[in-house]
Amino acid sequence: MASGFIKTKDGTEIFYKDWGPKDAQPIVFHHGWPLSADDWDAQMLFFLANGYRTVAHDRRGHGRSTQVDTGNDMDHYAADASAVVEHLDLRNAVHIGHSTGGGEVARYVARYGQPQGRVAKAVLVSSVPPLMLKTPNNPGGTPLSVFDGFRAALAANRAQFYRDVASGPFYGFNRPDAKVSQGVIDNWWRQGMMGGAIAQYEGIKAFSETDQTDDLKAMAVPTLILQGDDDQIVPYKDASMLQVKLVQNGTLKIYKGYPHGMLTTHADVINPDLLAFVKG
Repeated sequence: MASGFIKTKDGTEIFYKDWGPKDAQPIVFHHGWPLSADDWDAQMLFFLANGYRTVAHDRRGHGRSTQVDTGNDMDHYAADASAVVEHLDLRNAVHIGHSTGGGEVARYVARYGQPQGRVAKAVLVSSVPPLMLKTPNNPGGTPLSVFDGFRAALAANRAQFYRDVASGPFYGFNRPDAKVSQGVIDNWWRQGMMGGAIAQYEGIKAFSETDQTDDLKAMAVPTLILQGDDDQIVPYKDASMLQVKLVQNGTLKIYKGYPHGMLTTHADVINPDLLAFVKG
């Protein structure tokens, strides 16, 4: 099947896509908040054209997966990803995560992928680990008030909030020299509104308050870390610059002027870099 659903131990149905030759090396994609597997279209088509098997799933509560009111946390995100991998029996896989999906990759690799011997490499793109929230031990983090603002805006008018995020900081469309794409904005909004409000509301806590320092330290597979220095969502100095110091075998690349959503706005640059890492 090119797509389908798997049911997790708690009864949640997780939607997945599985494209390409089943005997080819699998590339597994983990999307950001509050999106879906559709956010990886540019990468899935690119890797498919290069002969790889491409797999992506909708996180619980997002996209076409069940709109659950429980388990909206990083532990369940990683367990759900593992359930998809085990169902498809993926081996020697490269796991690529964006933003919240990068946190999902880190926890998946540390708790499932490496112990099971299923993961070959990992990529963290504009990713949230080790910890987004500002704390005494993480003084460079983002204040809690910012995330409280996200929750308040989502609860008050989710549709407008998602318009504002997509048309502003996510893709850097609020910059004076930005080349704005209405189609990209509409697609972000479409994906966000497909998911459940409660899962996305609770997901803010999951991506901002989960300390993944130990997950990163446990990652022994070759890990590529990519981020733009104009990321207005996840500050790179508190994310990628710390990630490369914590993983055991990391390579860091910072893109000057690129936004948080650079996988979409600069796919022509990022995709060949991903392919070179996968092949290397």
